[in-house]
Amino acid sequence: MRAAIGPLYCSRFISSVVLTPGPPSSPPPRPHRLFSISPPPSSPIDSRKCTVINHAFSTPLAISAAAAMSAGMTTSSDNDKTIPAHVVGNWYSVPELRLRDHRFSVPLDYSRSSSTNPKISIFAREVVSVGKEDQSLPYLLYLQGGPGFECPRPTEASGWIGKACEEFRVILMDQRGTGLSTPLTPSSLSQFKSAEEQANYLCHFRADNIVQDAEFIRKCIVPDGGPWTVLGQSYGGFCIVTYLSFAPQGLKQVLITGGIPPISPGCSAEFVYRACFEQLVHQNKKYYERFPQDAEVVRDIVNYLAESEGGGVALPSGGILTPRGLQLLGLTALGSSTGFERLHYMLERAWDPVLVPAAQRKISHYFLNDYESWLSFDTNPLYALLHESIYCQGAASRWAAQRIRAEHENNFDAIKAAKEGRPVLFTGEMIFPWMFDEIHALRHLKDAAHLLAEKEDWPPLYDLNSLKNNKVPAAATAYYEDLYVNFKLAMETASQIAGIRLWITNEYMHSGLRDGGGVVLDHLFGLLNGKKPLF
Repeated sequence: MRAAIGPLYCSRFISSVVLTPGPPSSPPPRPHRLFSISPPPSSPIDSRKCTVINHAFSTPLAISAAAAMSAGMTTSSDNDKTIPAHVVGNWYSVPELRLRDHRFSVPLDYSRSSSTNPKISIFAREVVSVGKEDQSLPYLLYLQGGPGFECPRPTEASGWIGKACEEFRVILMDQRGTGLSTPLTPSSLSQFKSAEEQANYLCHFRADNIVQDAEFIRKCIVPDGGPWTVLGQSYGGFCIVTYLSFAPQGLKQVLITGGIPPISPGCSAEFVYRACFEQLVHQNKKYYERFPQDAEVVRDIVNYLAESEGGGVALPSGGILTPRGLQLLGLTALGSSTGFERLHYMLERAWDPVLVPAAQRKISHYFLNDYESWLSFDTNPLYALLHESIYCQGAASRWAAQRIRAEHENNFDAIKAAKEGRPVLFTGEMIFPWMFDEIHALRHLKDAAHLLAEKEDWPPLYDLNSLKNNKVPAAATAYYEDLYVNFKLAMETASQIAGIRLWITNEYMHSGLRDGGGVVLDHLFGLLNGKKPLF
């Protein structure tokens, strides 16, 4: 399975370009100067040796490259020579932290020949505590949850980032297609002429290529190309297990928070959704026990939507809010630490006040706008497009969530529940095909989504043999009541990763890394460095 990850094209790239223009009185710089030739360490993925030739380019070219990479440009092979492999920005500050930006030009598809392979831009932000810019610190790469969401933007030295910066040089990498890494948005994806082109492009944005991007970055920035520590939250943990499978040589140690994936061959999406429905019903029950008055509020909204012309009301963006669309609020509300409270306060503003006697009651613009902000598909459509594919290896998902929901329709039929006076249950981390009709930002991606759902030749994401023989120190948090990563399935996978140490807790929800400040991170490091007992 290792051959599924192709070679890194290190001999084709400039090793590093730092934007440091000379003083105005300096003579014009030479446009191109070769200043060293050195043999790099061999690739941990491809054992063939290569020679790195370091080049320095004049400032105008570097600025042009930086601008192109900042814009997330996808470049053709004809333009490769104008885009350096690595551009480093200047240091800047937020309270108690120093940051600088890195941009890397990487292959869209690592398995293709460089002569026909487009390039994309990967953005990573380097973060250190103030005064430690020049210190020799170990590197920690952070992989964000998703799929399809960018890394956090630090505003101060707080939470887990502040804790990590006590000892590490933290690298916040926007995974390909997110943030500043050639972002795939509804507008950028509209540049493709057909659904087939969209689908063919999108299939390169899963964990296998994210790991390749991480390896490319590691070799560029870690001294001597040494291994680094990797921390993965949720889907970032899925990526770490792919990393352990195919590139363990690049890893010093790994930490996973709420992100141990199912790893069985084929498509495990059905198992995931079937297992998650039990926890989903439990979370709904807990919500209505906390806010019993909301059961009637939600029923009123469902009845209003069902009786409206077209079966729903128009959303500010141009989509439509239907009863089944309303149930999507559970995706955010039921699985995070403050989700219950946020949903309750959102429902408080569901209706406009009646200012004129006998005027019809209407759902408020405040509520409709808040609804769309919660879903965030207008800014992060990759989540909807690729969510089921993260469970696929050599098999198609064929809208697994929709099929499994049909098995539970008696519990999740919103209109029927409202008419019978039962609580309307919200759905969880599931993507349904009808969302590409009802959510405006997703409509022009509908055909591509169907093609991805039917795609069978997804490459492998995990190597069971490598995981069983794992030598990389690993620690993971498994949240007992996790709505998004089923606890039982996570335990099955953990039993197949040699040496992994687990912290099982119900003290935190899925968002424990964010909610616990530095507690979760400190606990996991304690498991690895011997500060926490084995039993």
